[in-house]
Amino acid sequence: MPEPKFEIIFLDEAMQFLESLNEQISDKIIYNIDKSRHKNDPKLFKKLRDDIWEFRTLYAGNQYRLLAFWYKTGKSATLVFATHGIIKKTDKMPDKEINKAIEIRRKYLIQ
Repeated sequence: MPEPKFEIIFLDEAMQFLESLNEQISDKIIYNIDKSRHKNDPKLFKKLRDDIWEFRTLYAGNQYRLLAFWYKTGKSATLVFATHGIIKKTDKMPDKEINKAIEIRRKYLIQ
């Protein structure tokens, strides 16, 4: 398997989301995130807007999403921070969730 394109860091709310799910679902989400670290696949990791991306998992008819942003530290170290997660019934990502991720990114980058 090729070298991963980025490292993933789960912020508190993202971890709480994963821990709130049953083990099979959270394992599938982690599996898909790991796949997206090695292979560029918009079915698994897709840009939404304003530097916010989503990790995507479809499981048992539900759409699980972890919102995230990139952070590059120099030429080699690239981090992706997962901000929080939601379960969706439709394809459209609610603006309030994207805005929440934007705000978390903003707060993180000014620290």
